[in-house]
Amino acid sequence: MGDITPRFGNMKALLGLVAGAGASYGIYKLISFKRNKKNATGENPGVKGSQQSEVKIQPGSLLARVSGLDVICPRPADTASGDIIHQSPDNLEPQHLKMLLSCLQTSNNPSDRCRILLTLGNSAAFTVNQNLIREFEGIHIIAGFLSDPAPEVRVQTLNALNNLCMNIQNQEQIKVYVPQVLELIEMSPVNSDLQLGALRLLTNLSVTDKHQHLLKESVTLLLSLLVVSNEALQVQTLKVLVNLSSNPDMMDDIVQAQVRPKGN
Repeated sequence: MGDITPRFGNMKALLGLVAGAGASYGIYKLISFKRNKKNATGENPGVKGSQQSEVKIQPGSLLARVSGLDVICPRPADTASGDIIHQSPDNLEPQHLKMLLSCLQTSNNPSDRCRILLTLGNSAAFTVNQNLIREFEGIHIIAGFLSDPAPEVRVQTLNALNNLCMNIQNQEQIKVYVPQVLELIEMSPVNSDLQLGALRLLTNLSVTDKHQHLLKESVTLLLSLLVVSNEALQVQTLKVLVNLSSNPDMMDDIVQAQVRPKGN
């Protein structure tokens, strides 16, 4: 029978290693638990709030469905749900319009601004949304993009204002931007979409005689477009002039206006 003393010694050493490893693991778990607990309780609320304040609009959602937009923008504080409900433009809920207006103000991408304005313009074809956008100060937000550096953004701005202008109450807010709209007509390339969009807006704004006086000093500009523009712009210009001619107070200005001959 061999000597069992070395074996016994080896076993004691092995048990010592196992015990040491177990103790080390226990200490590691204890430290790890305390560290995780500290991180959980000491998390920066500002960072967490910032993460929760952004929402990525998923494919098939409201913006993707109406305008194909896919952006990340701040979520309005009063939005109850993290997901945007799929809706058609005639059935948008108030929080959707608020979110669109918020995204419009924070977007740095001209393409995104165009799509947001297109969505707002489509929704503004319906009276309920026309009223909501006005109540949310959306008319002034949208009109602020009449001076956007990108021509395509200015075109979509005019289109959105054109639909909003179908509402008589909205006209009271839109009328203050008439000088800026007239400047766009004068400064934009002839036969451009900017000129056409501006003339459409002026057509709706001049349907009644309430705001026609705002165009009194621009009759010569409008008559000039009849000389230099293409057929589409001529037709739209004539619509504005016909509206103005229904007002007796405007007839003298129209008749006496002089147009510089083409080519001079």
